[in-house]
Amino acid sequence: MNHRLSNDHRYANQFEAFFNHASLGIIVVNAAGKIVSANPFLLNAFDYSIEEVMGQAVEMLIPEKFRHSHIAHRANYAAHPSNRPMGSGRNLFGVKKDGTEFPVEISLSHLQLEGEPLVIGFVTDISLRVKDAAEIVAINRRLEEKIAERTQELEKTLKQLEASNHQLGLVNSYQQSIIDNAAVMLFVTNADGIIQFFNNEAENITGYIQEEIIGSCTPVLFHEKEDLERCKQELFADHGILVASDLEAITEKAKKDTLRSIECNYLKKNGNVLPVSVTITPVCNDSKILIGFLGVVIDISERKKAEAELRESLKKEKKLGELKSRFVSMASHEFRTPLSTVLSSAYLAEKYTTTEEQPKRARHLHRIISSVNSLTEILNDFLSVGKIEEGKVQVRVSEFNIKTIITTLVYDMQTNLKKGQHVHYDHQGPEIVLLDATLLKHILLNLLSNAIKFSFEDSNIIIETKVAPSETILVVKDQGIGISAEDQEHLMERFFRASNATNIQGTGLGLHIVSKYAEQMNGKIYCESDMDHGTTFRIIFKPINVPQ
Repeated sequence: MNHRLSNDHRYANQFEAFFNHASLGIIVVNAAGKIVSANPFLLNAFDYSIEEVMGQAVEMLIPEKFRHSHIAHRANYAAHPSNRPMGSGRNLFGVKKDGTEFPVEISLSHLQLEGEPLVIGFVTDISLRVKDAAEIVAINRRLEEKIAERTQELEKTLKQLEASNHQLGLVNSYQQSIIDNAAVMLFVTNADGIIQFFNNEAENITGYIQEEIIGSCTPVLFHEKEDLERCKQELFADHGILVASDLEAITEKAKKDTLRSIECNYLKKNGNVLPVSVTITPVCNDSKILIGFLGVVIDISERKKAEAELRESLKKEKKLGELKSRFVSMASHEFRTPLSTVLSSAYLAEKYTTTEEQPKRARHLHRIISSVNSLTEILNDFLSVGKIEEGKVQVRVSEFNIKTIITTLVYDMQTNLKKGQHVHYDHQGPEIVLLDATLLKHILLNLLSNAIKFSFEDSNIIIETKVAPSETILVVKDQGIGISAEDQEHLMERFFRASNATNIQGTGLGLHIVSKYAEQMNGKIYCESDMDHGTTFRIIFKPINVPQ
């Protein structure tokens, strides 16, 4: 045998081993859509023998409902061939010999072999991953995720190569094209763990070129130290094996967990970290002697990004669900008292029909009006929180007279004052400010309502405003029941109510709304309080930059 033939046989053995032991399905289709080759892993996944698929239309592996459209997609790909994932953004399915459908991922490559265009498909069964994703949604708001294991079986051998030099060269070219166009990173080591083969995609993923890796490096180069330490701990915990080196941790893990993929981070040459799924499989010769290891590495950064987005969506959904639940609980409690008052007062007012009973009717009508106002306040609070949560609060900055607005609001609130309560307002500095008048009114309305509600009869409520070039200050001070230091830490949280306010009507939303509205106008709220001596709220607004 001449030197060229010897080299051909050596490459043929390497390619045959790869094709044999590849941990993903490989199928080759000609321009007519007929299957010209398939590796054992793919045949096993679809439950066919090589004789059953050779020369058949590739649509036999696709569910019947998709076959017609797939023919059009195949024709379009034949007209514009490129190396890419197939069906990006869509769910793809394969169908087994018995009719069972299962989800798959497919990457496509193309090559010309003796003038004949061929399409190479790399097929991965993602049933476990799809199942896990469905379970994540089903358990609704359990944020711990079970990542689907990519388990791929390595099957028997390729059909025998034909003896002629022409056929041997054809197989070499054919398999080399598959490896060169593979959309996954492939590497092969010798029995000592030294990398002997490093494909094009491995260069793309890691940033290293073949000359830097082959013959001098081991897979340890790509692993983070934390992953290797975890691997050692798992070997000891699961198999009682103590390893001395990082390389031994990788090779022993491969021997013990054959076909098991693991997810870890790969270190690229530039220092960046890439999330990957790695399957490292021992390769033995016909005498069952270990001759090396085959590594299949898949970039899962896009999947990780999607999973992170899913977790964030579930987190938001859980937060929204909790808000709805607390809304129902709070609303049912807070609505009950004013609604009962409206009902009873309306019933009693109807009974007083004479002129002499007009004061009694007026008293019940006042109770009805007061209760309706309470209901309106509660609903406004819930609507305001809803807008804040949805990001729909719009700040409309304009110049207005702050003294005029506050004086008017204080006058409108006089009917809500308890017996003997008085509101005193003092202003310092210029009266024109640049803020959102509507949001400022909401803030003062909440603070003043709280001051009235939590203060005693015959007490004073102080409102102060001060306008300066560098800031605008709003102060609301009462002589009420006060707030403990422990409760002050949670005042701005939704639905929080101080421990000494449980018997006073309220939703626990007012100060949350005040703090959010203040933030919208570049303001910050401060609280000072002494139990049974009153509370002071101070909001400092810094200048707002208005787009020109």
